Amino acid sequence: MSCAICEKRKQKRFCPAVHGRICPQCCGEQREVTLDCPVDCVYLRQARQHERPRPFEELDQSVLFPQVEIGEQFLFQQQHLLLGLSFALRKAARADRNLKDSDLIAALTSTAKTYQTLANSGLHYEMPGPNLGQQAIAGELQKMVQEYREAEQKHTGQTRLRDADLLRALVFLVRMAHARTSGRPRARAFVDFLLAQFPENPSAILPAEEAGSRIIVP
Repeated sequence: MSCAICEKRKQKRFCPAVHGRICPQCCGEQREVTLDCPVDCVYLRQARQHERPRPFEELDQSVLFPQVEIGEQFLFQQQHLLLGLSFALRKAARADRNLKDSDLIAALTSTAKTYQTLANSGLHYEMPGPNLGQQAIAGELQKMVQEYREAEQKHTGQTRLRDADLLRALVFLVRMAHARTSGRPRARAFVDFLLAQFPENPSAILPAEEAGSRIIVP
């Protein structure tokens, strides 16, 4: 029997994405490129075991907001903000299982650019996402920010969260997303990372302190 994809080489493994048997070469070449690999695929899991977050220095610096400085003190002071934004991403990904890492990165980037404009000039300019999925992600991020500020107002009588702090938090998540994704067109490594940090089963959710540490230290 030949591979269900190339129809040339001998099939050796079952591929849940095509519901058929394929050869190891097509599996490696087409994984998350032309194939929508489910997270429970044993071969996807094996491949991810050998993948590590890409070093910051090896990424395309032009898309990482290099002019934005993020110190360790900021990360630990803003753990709850980072958790809230991360949970908003997870909520969007849970609602739409077709979302890919590239969708989350695009929505994070456009939202970060909005707050970059606000922090630098005070002008509000919201960059719309190119598709409905990315617009939904941006909507969840903005909803979380509004709820965060309302909670601050309720408990302290004032809103302390600055646009500059939101920019830093969003840029941190942009950088984390680029580091954790493989960069393949249909990659979902960052999506699956977020889903693992905030499981659907409430009893499996990590304590805030532990979840925060895992978000901050990739």
